[in-house]
Amino acid sequence: MAEGWDKTLGWRSPNYMYRPAYTNDIRLLMKNYRLSDDIAFRFGDQNWSGWPLTADKFSGWLNDSPGAQVFNLFMDYETFGEHQWEASGIFDFLDHLPKEWLKAPGNSFMTVSEAIDAFEPVDYVDVPDTITWADTERDLSAWLGNGMQAAAINAMYDLKDAILNTGDLALIEDWRRLQTSDHFYYMCTKWFNDGDIHAYFSPYENPYDAYLAFMNAYHDLRFRLNEKGVPL
Repeated sequence: MAEGWDKTLGWRSPNYMYRPAYTNDIRLLMKNYRLSDDIAFRFGDQNWSGWPLTADKFSGWLNDSPGAQVFNLFMDYETFGEHQWEASGIFDFLDHLPKEWLKAPGNSFMTVSEAIDAFEPVDYVDVPDTITWADTERDLSAWLGNGMQAAAINAMYDLKDAILNTGDLALIEDWRRLQTSDHFYYMCTKWFNDGDIHAYFSPYENPYDAYLAFMNAYHDLRFRLNEKGVPL
C-alpha cells in the first residue's frame, strides 16, 4: 500500500490495482488521497465547497467514477472524534456511509487480501524515490527539510554504538523513543497550509521549542553515558 501521489501515478488513477516495477507477484494498492482528505481534513470545514459532506453525496462521488476497481481510503484513526469532533457529524457520516454505498448494485467492501484476489494489475508503478503521506511534496522534507531536523537526527544516530554497547535497557529504550518521527515532524519550518498542519499536531509553541526540547533529551542521554564512563 502506498500514497497515490500525482507525480508517481502521472495520468493514472489510484482507483486500480497495480504492480510495483521490477516485480512479478506483488500487488500495489494506491491511496486516493483526495477522497481520504475529504474525510480526514475537509469534513468539518464550512468554507469547503463540498461542505456539508453527507454519506449519500460521498457515495455519489464514488459511483461517478466509471471503471474504477477499488477506492482506497487511508486516514488516521484519530480522524474520528479528535481531528473531526463529534459535533461535526463525523460519526453520523460513518454510520450512514456503508448503507449508502451498498445501495448501488455491485458495490462492496473488501479486505486487502480480497482485493488482491479480485483484481489483476492494470499497470506497473515505479517509485524510485521515497514517498510519504505528508505535505505537498509527499517526500521526507516533513521530517528532514531543515538544518534543525538534520542536526537533531544525526546527533541522535551518532549515539547508536555508544548506547547499544552499554547493554543498559533503560538507556536503550530512551534512545529508541528519540527516534519517533513526531519529534522531527514538530521541528518543521514550512509555511502556508503545510505549516498549519504541522502546527496543529505539535504540542510546542513553535519548531524551535521542539528542537530545544529534543536536544535537551539528547544531552541527558550523553550525560548518562558519561556517568557510565563511556567516551564520546
